Amino acid sequence: MELGQHHIALNVKNLQASKEFYLKMGFEVDQRFSNIERKYLIMRNAELIIGLYEGIIPRNTLTFSSDNIHILQKHLKQNGVPFVLEAKEGAQGAAHFLIVDPDGNPLFFEQH
Repeated sequence: MELGQHHIALNVKNLQASKEFYLKMGFEVDQRFSNIERKYLIMRNAELIIGLYEGIIPRNTLTFSSDNIHILQKHLKQNGVPFVLEAKEGAQGAAHFLIVDPDGNPLFFEQH
């Protein structure tokens, strides 16, 4: 089962300070998926992707972007994975769902 592209979504206290730190580490802001006014940036370093989110997410989260999360959601439900938030069945366009692993780590799945 293909989970799609993934990135770590980091809950940051100060977006500008975090941006400057990760720029020093060699990351670059991906302008296509960033909006500093809305308090989030997606940053890339080669194949590594991180998301910086100020005041948007409650904790660090593993995030997956997939072409069709409805198929993935159906598969996970059939395998008994409990959901915190489900994507609306049959909806077209953007959608998302949220699950947690046995240790309470959030896994967020999105489709643009």
